[in-house]
Amino acid sequence: MRELKIKVMNEQQVALIKATVPVLKENGVLLTSYFYERMFKHNPELKHVFNMGNQKSGKQQTALAMAVLAYAENIENPSVLMGVVDHIGHKHTSLDIRPEHYQIVGNHLISSIKEVLGEGATDELLEAWTIAYNQLAAIMSGHEAHIYDDKVKKSGGWTGWRPFTVKDRVNESEEITSFYLYPTDGGKIAEHLPGQYISVRLFLPELDLLQPRQYSVSNSPNGEYYRISVKKEKGSTHPDGMISNRLHDHVQVGDTIELSSPSGNFVLQNKEEGQPQVFISGGIGQTPLLAMVEDLIFNKNTDQPIVWVHGCRNERVHAFKNRLRELSAANSAFQNHLFYEQQEAENGNIKCGIVDLQQIEDKILLEDANYYLCGPAGFIRKQYEYLKQAGVDPSSIHFEEFGPASFSLN
Repeated sequence: MRELKIKVMNEQQVALIKATVPVLKENGVLLTSYFYERMFKHNPELKHVFNMGNQKSGKQQTALAMAVLAYAENIENPSVLMGVVDHIGHKHTSLDIRPEHYQIVGNHLISSIKEVLGEGATDELLEAWTIAYNQLAAIMSGHEAHIYDDKVKKSGGWTGWRPFTVKDRVNESEEITSFYLYPTDGGKIAEHLPGQYISVRLFLPELDLLQPRQYSVSNSPNGEYYRISVKKEKGSTHPDGMISNRLHDHVQVGDTIELSSPSGNFVLQNKEEGQPQVFISGGIGQTPLLAMVEDLIFNKNTDQPIVWVHGCRNERVHAFKNRLRELSAANSAFQNHLFYEQQEAENGNIKCGIVDLQQIEDKILLEDANYYLCGPAGFIRKQYEYLKQAGVDPSSIHFEEFGPASFSLN
């Protein structure tokens, strides 16, 4: 494929890009919403690539608007955005985004700027944004090429979509079912880093579309299978909920589904021996954290302090209760603290109400600890702010928001 020709921006073009920052702050979501509508109208085949649930919720439009704004604000030194580039790059490679997609996106983005800004979209501004976008596309696709390369270098690694067979289904609670996925070809699988996710692609008859959805791998690496643990979204007509419900209602043992290889940079930070690890989750957010804890206890056989904090509605919807007991029995350094919203009285390690870290601050505020947060956006923000106000270094707080990132806390 013909490579993008990257021009160097001159001072006037840099100034033009920076001058659009106030416009992007005020109207960025309007622009990106228009962009997606335009792109899907002219390239409807991309509806099979993009998660339409994120389109429906507006999260994808918001995430793109934030990314474009951040790029414009840092146009003179885009290298400061490499953390964001890596996060997005893992998302893109999990969805099999390729360089040719950047060409399509660029054409529609520049056309959208022209059509939304009207007379304000001068030829000079459009040329500046074309050069800026090509520069960003080169950075992104170049970084993603390295991620793809790393994937295929792993034993059992692959890119794109690969068929997997469901060999077992296990009901973990009233709402959550685990699916055990083995490679249909009988070959090896790439060892995932605990905390990473895989993308599942299913055909949704209701939308007449193939749709991807990312699920955390909920078990530690074992070389044989991946396990995803999926919450049933009762009554949901949201595309993400439709994928989860289709897994629950239609995907049975013996069926084949398509997966991309493990991706994601929300992984264990275990650089110093004996460093305490604190895991804080809400609802289905426990799945990547469970893989991390299993790896620490069963694969690394560590005696470092491990603290587990989890909140959900009640015991009936609480998945992996027995697994937590096994973890406690296997490692005396493992602490288990639970919060049930519908609990009427405290019972052992179970407290009433939503997760309130202040109630257990003597258990979780540990010197040199790493903290891992996963759950709904509001849940993550609340726990992050508490830890920060309690004096925890923000660089020690790691979080994963399911779906496109809609906020930045670090």
